[in-house]
Amino acid sequence: MTEQTQLARLSPPDRAPSAAARLTRRQKAAIIVRFLLNEGAEVPLTDLPEPLQESLTTQMGSMRYVDRKTLADVVSEFAAELEAMGLTFPNGVAGALSALDGRISPQSAARLRKEAGVRQFGDPWEQVRSAKTDDLLDILQRESTEIAAVMLSKLDVARAADLLGKLPGDTARRITYAVSQTEAVTPEAVDRIGLALAAQLHDVPDTAFADGPVQRVGEILNYSPAATRDEVLTGLEETDEDFARLVRKAIFTFVHIPDRVAPVDIPKLAREVDQAVLVTALASASAGDLAPAANFILGNMSKRMAEALREEMGELGQVRPRDGEEAMTQVVNTIRQLEAAGEITLITPDEDEET
Repeated sequence: MTEQTQLARLSPPDRAPSAAARLTRRQKAAIIVRFLLNEGAEVPLTDLPEPLQESLTTQMGSMRYVDRKTLADVVSEFAAELEAMGLTFPNGVAGALSALDGRISPQSAARLRKEAGVRQFGDPWEQVRSAKTDDLLDILQRESTEIAAVMLSKLDVARAADLLGKLPGDTARRITYAVSQTEAVTPEAVDRIGLALAAQLHDVPDTAFADGPVQRVGEILNYSPAATRDEVLTGLEETDEDFARLVRKAIFTFVHIPDRVAPVDIPKLAREVDQAVLVTALASASAGDLAPAANFILGNMSKRMAEALREEMGELGQVRPRDGEEAMTQVVNTIRQLEAAGEITLITPDEDEET
């Protein structure tokens, strides 16, 4: 016996490949999905592209039996791949845009969608269901009766009934009858209708500013000196009386505190504002048109604190107009900050109320 023969006998025999190794990845995927479904797991197959859903379904339909050893090998291989996976990325441009939603500019997102031909809406009917009632009513009255019938059929019963009740009688009757004729509508047609309706709901031109002109002018004048604010408003009234009226409603200054701030929120305001600033603001506003605002603040806090503030106001004496205005602006800014933080809710002025 030669040395080579002895070494050959010591070597382990070649192992036959496992049954799992002879399976295709498509077959393994079908086994894993079937195993997970048997275990009661929720498998979101609808997230897969439709060709993959069809391929998986066809593969599952062609398979009959898998022994326990093969199943164990496939599951072990699948678990090993999951453990080795460090990071996954969204599927295609559509997935990437969804992952980056709110982190890239709307203009860039729109351009990428257009260039890649990406569908803008995930489930368009979810967009329709979450739309405002007025927007849906506008679509119901503008679209054909058949489209309106499909839209109502995709809404929950209570929402559909509410919309029908807001439509003119003859329109509601025509749409209701059309609902009875929707049995032959194909899923593809319903999907196309949903896409068209979602596109209408989102067909809002891009604007350079998040707020409207009334809000922007009102915010600017909130921080402007009183003399500048009055002069600008006077000029606006001469140029565009309706716009000036809306701007006045958007303005919130110290004088508006009694009308816009709830009495129960005054203690929160007093805690947040530096006491020296509050004393200066109240002393400056203790007479004239601003007196009601000062009295409102003092009257909605504890008596002990109000008396202490009045005592400090008396010791402070006469306040320079500029110092008083700066202090009042700081008080208003604090109110805005509390509102932004959700600590308080400002009262909305009535539409017919002149500020």
